Amino acid sequence: MTRPLRQGRPPRCLRGRAGFPGGLYFTAVCLWAPSAGRFLSAGTGRGGAQRRWVRDSLVLRLRSGRLARASGARTPFLSKWQRPACCGGIFKGGGAAESVKGVSTMVCSALRRVAHMHVFLVRKASSVSKGHHRQALGSRPAASEFAARGAPGGVVELLGKSYPQDGYSNLSQKVLSRVGRNLHNQQHHPLWLIKERVKEHFYEQYVGRFRAPLFSVYEDLSPVVTTWQNFDSLLIPADHPSRKKGDNYYLNGTHMLRAHTSAHQWDLLHAGLDAFLVVGDVYRRDQIDSQHYPVFHQLEGVRLFSKHELFAGMKDGESLQLFEQSSRSAYKQETHTMEAMKLIEFDLKQTLTKLVIHIFGDGLDIRWVDCYFPFTHPSFEMEINFHGEWLEVLGCGVMEQQLVNSAGAQDRIGWAFGLGLERLAMILYDIPDIRLFWSEDERFLKQFRVSDINQNVKFQPFSKYPAVINDISFWLPSENYTENDFYDLVRTIGGDLVEKVDLIDKFEHPKTHKTSHCYRITYRHMERTLSQREVGRVHEAVQEAVERLLGVEGRF
Repeated sequence: MTRPLRQGRPPRCLRGRAGFPGGLYFTAVCLWAPSAGRFLSAGTGRGGAQRRWVRDSLVLRLRSGRLARASGARTPFLSKWQRPACCGGIFKGGGAAESVKGVSTMVCSALRRVAHMHVFLVRKASSVSKGHHRQALGSRPAASEFAARGAPGGVVELLGKSYPQDGYSNLSQKVLSRVGRNLHNQQHHPLWLIKERVKEHFYEQYVGRFRAPLFSVYEDLSPVVTTWQNFDSLLIPADHPSRKKGDNYYLNGTHMLRAHTSAHQWDLLHAGLDAFLVVGDVYRRDQIDSQHYPVFHQLEGVRLFSKHELFAGMKDGESLQLFEQSSRSAYKQETHTMEAMKLIEFDLKQTLTKLVIHIFGDGLDIRWVDCYFPFTHPSFEMEINFHGEWLEVLGCGVMEQQLVNSAGAQDRIGWAFGLGLERLAMILYDIPDIRLFWSEDERFLKQFRVSDINQNVKFQPFSKYPAVINDISFWLPSENYTENDFYDLVRTIGGDLVEKVDLIDKFEHPKTHKTSHCYRITYRHMERTLSQREVGRVHEAVQEAVERLLGVEGRF
């Protein structure tokens, strides 16, 4: 889309620390440079990296009959300008400054090209370090690199399919680059080790006819699901806060990246399965710290019981029933008998207790905490006492009978549970930072190449490099601001350089009633020491992007 030309006041891209030289200002034209691979020397300002930026954008203006150009808010002006070799905006040496007439001719030619170009200011993204694909330090990310707002009319290509974008679309390139990585399927990755230990336990402990495993395992299901699968099939109300755009990654109004592996529950039940495990990557917009990442991995388990299976071996079991019509209480659903509910709860807790003992060892203290999930009742969280600290490791409950009935299993009752693989791996292997799971550093990966998946492994830190801390503050817009939009933007620009982001101050102006937020961003590379200079460039990119894309007013 072409940005209208402005007259009078210099554009923001020309008003940086370098200042705006005096003289007659007529108009500014931002041109996307051709990909010819040629560029002008940009002088000495900010070192050699300056030279690479010139080819990415041109800002032309007339100043007292001379042509001037700048490549951005932090770029010094070139002191001398030469005659253009062509209308493409690439200049070659030779000759002094042209006359006003000559310069006007060149600008007119350039203006004709503007009608066929995108008019915006951008610097090229590049890699910061080997093994880390992210925005270049000091680069000014293009709006297409992340989507804090929808981009109606566009198309997202993902896993071989095309999804039209609309006002719900909010996927960033950072998140899209993680789709298909499937860390849980990479042999000897710590998440793979946890998954294999869980599978081994279920295969050995629960067998069906002819000694075949009772539980089937699905670990390659597509992370792209419909909103019906992710929410409606699980009885999540239309106004439930978990549906918020600020908490999820939407391809469009009907498709999204799954927020939990439960999104496949209904389909597998409808296919006639009674016992299964689902493992996969899930996506949520969340805060930034050592425990949270926009992509993580879940393992889901479901088991259904018929009347015969649940009451088998019980005295007078044939006279007992699964269902009745009564009232719902804190202890059971309105359609379940108390006998059936107590047995299903006992089986669920016994199954999960055996699982965590298999993973963490004997002598483990376990407690159950009542909680709420829309698709189970009653619902529980399991906590374990590990090294003297109570840690929540999974959620579970008796499946809502309405969900089971809608999937075609009206004669059965069941339980479901879900656990986070990263959570278990961080506890079991002493991994301090969730970003490490995405590391390709051999010093990390080689520690988990073990001959036995049950072998005891304790992560040995290869180094903890010093943090670089920068603050950012801004006035919030009157509407349509969510903290997760900001966190997602910081993640996209800073990538895995960002260790955590803390909201350290809120302020409401007594007269204007505008609200200001101040965030502290901690940058720390997992494999080397960062300099304040390179972090400063990333931080400047965050400052510019947060104003441009979130509509805030900077206080920096």
